[in-house]
Amino acid sequence: MNPLLPWGLMLLSYFIGSIPIGVLVAKAKGIDITQVGSGNVGATNVARVLGKGPGLAVFLLDVAKGLVPCLLATNLTSTPVLGMMTRADFAFVCGVLAMLGHMFSPFLKFKGGKGIATGLGMLFGAAPLVAVAAFGVFLVLMAITRIVSLSSIVATVVMVTSGFILSNSIVGSWVLLAVGTFVLVKHIPNMKRLREGTESKFSFGSKKSEQGEGGQEGEGSNRES
Repeated sequence: MNPLLPWGLMLLSYFIGSIPIGVLVAKAKGIDITQVGSGNVGATNVARVLGKGPGLAVFLLDVAKGLVPCLLATNLTSTPVLGMMTRADFAFVCGVLAMLGHMFSPFLKFKGGKGIATGLGMLFGAAPLVAVAAFGVFLVLMAITRIVSLSSIVATVVMVTSGFILSNSIVGSWVLLAVGTFVLVKHIPNMKRLREGTESKFSFGSKKSEQGEGGQEGEGSNRES
């Protein structure tokens, strides 16, 4: 294996993750997604503002941003990667770099989304069983509460816990702990609104989501994906 290949894959992973899909999809509709709704570039805000179709497209493409780097890492390298990692370990590394690209995109002045969808793609590529567990919990909670932030927070906790049980990569398990901690930190404002009962519920195709009791749109809205 070319010794430069892993480094090239890591750089490519960050670049893939940094592509602002939500911004591009909204721009094609003549809208600056950073200036409407919650201002977030992820699928949640796109779906609120533009509707189900564009929101689903952004979600799937953001998932792909995490999945593709993991698949490349697994299929184009051989163990040991960089002299110290298995291919499974390296898949996690590339997936995390894609997440970081999504959250800190150079195309958006190193701002971005919260990495939920891209992180899900990383899980499907590097730890499918963990992905199924976390995404299953997310879907159930979304069906019950329609609160994206609450569903994401609980699914993140499930991801970290199941990572130590179901993942075949020790490095990956600790990577998931670090990623999960970072994602939860980015959701602290949402946690505050959940505690106050002002976090908004999700609905398609509207710049204003249905509010929790006493909730306000704008700065008080979800900012996921």
